[in-house]
Amino acid sequence: MPSLSEADRRAALQLARMAVVEAVSHRKLPEVFPREGVFAERHAVFVTLHVRDRLQGCIGVIEAKEPLGEAIVRCAASAALEDPRFAPMKQEQLDELSIEISLLSPMEPIDPEAIEIGHHGLFVHLHAQRGLLLPQVAIEHRLTREQFLAETCRKAGLQREAWRDPEARLLGFTCEVFSERLNSREA
Repeated sequence: MPSLSEADRRAALQLARMAVVEAVSHRKLPEVFPREGVFAERHAVFVTLHVRDRLQGCIGVIEAKEPLGEAIVRCAASAALEDPRFAPMKQEQLDELSIEISLLSPMEPIDPEAIEIGHHGLFVHLHAQRGLLLPQVAIEHRLTREQFLAETCRKAGLQREAWRDPEARLLGFTCEVFSERLNSREA
């Protein structure tokens, strides 16, 4: 997965911030945003919002069906207003907002014993249920490999051991992670 330039990272973060501000302040998406260069490429992406260093929303797309610029705008606005785990953001929270963007590599089947904590993200799919956890989640919550697998299943609404089901599909991926509050890092 090619790495974004520092200028593209800054532009992506500014785009996500603009989308959150427009969504929270005016309940609409920005009409003008970059559509060329890296922003025209198709990437799976997640936008994570923190207010006062606490998770406020995280929404993403795992299939790169739309240009990155559009995906960032849509995911950032959705993370601010539509993540069902949180109340919609309020205008007074915008001053304390920090944004993190995760660009996902293509997903590939992974054996449980091949999972590297902090390096791989996980996606589990069983019947109609699916769940995904980004690589940084395992680090932030100090999860072991087995706990990471169990939490990914829980996120999908499955039993914690569902990843052992012969019909379960387990996919791994890596991320290029960058944010306003942390130094950029590769996960």
